[in-house]
Amino acid sequence: MRLILFDLLDENRYHFYPLALGRPIWELRCGITSLREKLVAAAGTSDVACFVPPYMEDHYRNQVGLPVNDASQLGGDDLLLVHGRLKADGLKALSGPSQVATDGNGQIVAARINQADLAKLETASIESLLESARANLPAADVQPATWDYTWDLVLENPAQLTRDFQALGNSGVEGSIEEPKALRGSTGDVFVAPGARVHPMVVLDASGGPIYIDEEAEVFPFTRVEGPCYLGRKSMLLGANCREGNSIGPVCRVGGEVEESIIHGYSNKYHDGFLGHAYVGQWVNLGAFTTNSDLKNDYTNVSIALDGKRPIDTGSTKVGALIGDHTKTSIGTLFNTGSFVGAMALIAATGKPLPKYIPSFAWFLEGVVTKGFGRKKLYETARIAMSRRKCEWTPAEESLWEAVFQMTKPERDPIIKIGRRMLANQRG
Repeated sequence: MRLILFDLLDENRYHFYPLALGRPIWELRCGITSLREKLVAAAGTSDVACFVPPYMEDHYRNQVGLPVNDASQLGGDDLLLVHGRLKADGLKALSGPSQVATDGNGQIVAARINQADLAKLETASIESLLESARANLPAADVQPATWDYTWDLVLENPAQLTRDFQALGNSGVEGSIEEPKALRGSTGDVFVAPGARVHPMVVLDASGGPIYIDEEAEVFPFTRVEGPCYLGRKSMLLGANCREGNSIGPVCRVGGEVEESIIHGYSNKYHDGFLGHAYVGQWVNLGAFTTNSDLKNDYTNVSIALDGKRPIDTGSTKVGALIGDHTKTSIGTLFNTGSFVGAMALIAATGKPLPKYIPSFAWFLEGVVTKGFGRKKLYETARIAMSRRKCEWTPAEESLWEAVFQMTKPERDPIIKIGRRMLANQRG
């Protein structure tokens, strides 16, 4: 059986922005692993092909080494087609004969197609296969559970961390924990991977959930880590108050207070400041004392405007910020509850909470959204930042972000025009 992961440019894909601007939805994280790793494990196959939006095809192919947007993968075997937002547990309901499963809006989120039935369907493209499967195969009896918004991942993260820890089955100290140490809870709920180092004067509190410290990660003195928590490969905690429910990706440097947040790889929150119930992309740098609010003063549900116009009720009183890839903040930046901060944005603090919506490629200067010094300067900054971690800014990556720049113009340009008028009035 071949697993076909698909993530197409449908009208609801923006529900996972700004994080999905630069990656397929299944590369988002929840718990210890990505959604893709969970889906592959649940499918029980190593034969995997992917269909992604065309603008990210070349960059994603370079990243994963899997067939990407290759229509030849749509034949020759039994197929399990899975949308990137399907929860891995939902695959259990799709065993047996060919069938198509949809969500509450009628969108196909999964399809099992046996080889004999596949011969009767259109396989020239992933779109034609999905439509012919809808028209010719029976509907599934169940509606599988899906991820619907990015904040679903944040809110589910603590529970998913515990499930992933149990599924991986690792525990004990294969790296090192230096004396004096303080370990609360069961030693069976702590795993220190080979090459990982926990310095003296660190508290590992597994009484509320497991703690997984991955290979070559390092925890510096005067850090407190509460489980459930995942610290990614080669990441560092530097005198951090690492509260429960955090997933920190590889090669991150994190200090200050962090609670129930997901941070992708190569991002830094080195200094003091609070990050709570947030999802932070890759190659983000949060300046000293950058802080987000994750609770409104009246304790009502948090809303987020993913397009800058229409607020969406998250259904939760605790949601912080969504921060896209390659965004940088200055010292003292203050994000309001339920903030949307696009990718490739550069933020200069104002001394008060920022607007709740900052579009991608915005230069937020003097309290307004501007085009600043343009996207080429942002690319040059990204190139320098990546080279510091021995990573390369490639032509395929620049092509991806050029496409994102064009995609996000409709949200950004009107706000820039307003900002231009505001600056003109301020300057007389």
